[in-house]
Amino acid sequence: MTSQPVQTDHLAADTPLWAAPSTARAVDATVEVPGSKSLTNRLLVLAALADGPGVLRGALRSRDADLMIAALRALGIEITEGDEPSTLHVRPGRLHGDVSIDCGLAGTVMRFVPPIAALADGAVHLDGDEGARVRPMGPVLDALRGLEVGIDDDGRGLLPFTVAGTGHVTGGSVDVDASGSSQFVSGLLLAGARFDDGLTLRHVGDTLPSRPHIDMTVETLRAAGVAVTVSDDEWRVEPGPITARDVRVEPDLSNAAPFLAAALVVGGTVRIPGWPTSSTQPGAQLPEILTRMGATASLEGGVLTVTGTGTVHGIDADLHAVGELAPNIAALAALADSPSHLRGISHLRGHETDRLAALENEINGLGGRCTQTEDGLVVEPAALHGGTFRTYHDHRMATSAAILGLRVPGVEVENVATTAKTLPDFPQMWVDMLGSR
Repeated sequence: MTSQPVQTDHLAADTPLWAAPSTARAVDATVEVPGSKSLTNRLLVLAALADGPGVLRGALRSRDADLMIAALRALGIEITEGDEPSTLHVRPGRLHGDVSIDCGLAGTVMRFVPPIAALADGAVHLDGDEGARVRPMGPVLDALRGLEVGIDDDGRGLLPFTVAGTGHVTGGSVDVDASGSSQFVSGLLLAGARFDDGLTLRHVGDTLPSRPHIDMTVETLRAAGVAVTVSDDEWRVEPGPITARDVRVEPDLSNAAPFLAAALVVGGTVRIPGWPTSSTQPGAQLPEILTRMGATASLEGGVLTVTGTGTVHGIDADLHAVGELAPNIAALAALADSPSHLRGISHLRGHETDRLAALENEINGLGGRCTQTEDGLVVEPAALHGGTFRTYHDHRMATSAAILGLRVPGVEVENVATTAKTLPDFPQMWVDMLGSR
């Protein structure tokens, strides 16, 4: 494969690089992971469309979440902080148009907000970062057109575009090709109960990546009193009220991945409190994946404990349903004692950057042997060396670099601040984990 990652909004020449810490000492740490971005933004949408005021506790406060908050406020929703920033009080109201919304680089904002904007009483213009303007939006926009919502995107299927809100959406049946992102399904389902006739949505593409995220959407809808039926690749959301709730957000299990990976790379133990006994988050599969790569894992009293020996084994894994874990798994694979084949993740070419090309470029830039396949990566053992690791403004590239740096001295990470997308204090959390003995 010859695709290249997208490097947008280049940093100033004097932007400092972050020296990823290396250590030969085993880790022994307990890491408090903040709330799930995926759940925070889904619950914010449902609270904004609910039948009364609600509260989110333990919500993630990061760039993506704050972009969603700003978008909903622009549409007329009152959102205020409680005693701490992670407690959000949401008071629904009439959705207003004649506004502009900044999506940043947040997939959940650019894919979840347009169906809500269609319920506003006027035009809603959406735009985002330069990198966001190459992320596919066509399936959502075509679906809204199929529901008789006016869309002005000059036929590009990309940001920027304008949604012609009229105060209501009739709803009905629509086909969507969600092969590029499960968010195309989730965004429409979240607003479906507010459509006059509800929504029947059928996926018509060849593949459906990250299905756990759609399961998460269905679960949050049902918990809010919305009737949802699922049959293979078809979903039916009945029209009706969305119940206002006081709800606590689960920790972001995928954001635990780099910290848990550290136990495999340098040996020792990392504990994550608040780990649920069951979850629709893709990160819930981490214990099984890491065990296959050489760890031991146990869950007791809501604390996940992962212990490693410093030896990482290669893995042959289909990550189709959990693609957001792939960058961190690829970093582990680059440190493994045997080859790895990561499959089913071709859709990662349409994320914040082309993640497959980015991983190939940056791992190989450190002396690795990483090769793209049609639907994934093959990573073979190699002696790595230090160097600059570019992130392409992608938070999971930055955390992958941190994993590599544990064993490879001299890894310098460009724009580690991009981790603020989901982990606002990642560099300090990383240092604290390594300093907790």
